[in-house]
Amino acid sequence: MSAQIPPAYRVAGPAAIAGEPRRLWNLARTLAGTDWKVRFFGSVLGYVWSLLRPLLLFGILYVVFSEIVGVGEGAVAYPIQLLSAMVLFFFVGEVTGACLTSLVDRETLVRKVGFPRIVVPLSVWLIALANLALNAIVLVVFLALQEVEPRWSWLLVPIPVVLLAVGALGIGMLLSALYVRFRDVRPIWDVVLQAAFYATPILYPVERVIEFSQTAATIAMMNPLAALIQETRHLLLGPGVPSAGEAIGGTELLLVPLGILVALSATGVWLFTATAPTAAEDL
Repeated sequence: MSAQIPPAYRVAGPAAIAGEPRRLWNLARTLAGTDWKVRFFGSVLGYVWSLLRPLLLFGILYVVFSEIVGVGEGAVAYPIQLLSAMVLFFFVGEVTGACLTSLVDRETLVRKVGFPRIVVPLSVWLIALANLALNAIVLVVFLALQEVEPRWSWLLVPIPVVLLAVGALGIGMLLSALYVRFRDVRPIWDVVLQAAFYATPILYPVERVIEFSQTAATIAMMNPLAALIQETRHLLLGPGVPSAGEAIGGTELLLVPLGILVALSATGVWLFTATAPTAAEDL
């Protein structure tokens, strides 16, 4: 009688979240520090590229859309509006793009080492936060050059920024979990980001959208990214720039983009947690 071959079964690997929070933090910080050094290894300018890239693109877009097209004409401190929006948008793009491929990029590590899988997207999130902090310094310099007077509302700027950062991590975890099995996610997300860049009031003040149609402005502000960017602009520059509530047509309507952000983030955490134990086998 021939021996029966036992049925194949999946062996669960490490969970997404396990161990002490301090250990998770130390692991993520160590991995982030290593990746940060490797990213600029052999580069003459090194970390300066983290500042030069958005500044060079800002200069090009400012000349085109302000001096040639005239989109920013009459807008309050248009250079600040443009730069602040670009800094936040590129931060989201960096977090989601890096998280998307993070598990696949570290396939060898994931396959051979047992550790909480959330450390991987968390490490690239920390790198993006470091870049955001560097770009925030540049933004402060521009605020001084534009002679924007400090306001008490600046103390509230961390609120939309933190919401954006947490939401970006949640969406990044969602994309990371999906990309392990479906490699089509990357080109699809690239298209989504490109469309979002032009659909979000970044290159143009939201006042232009309101002048065209309040309905169009309301629809645009349903995007959590647009709402948080606009609120940051308002807190930086004061009542001369519409708040997110004013732009969307009523503060109560902000529950919609907030709900979308929470739903996407929660889905990302849930899916990443559910797929983390088998991530090594799926790679």
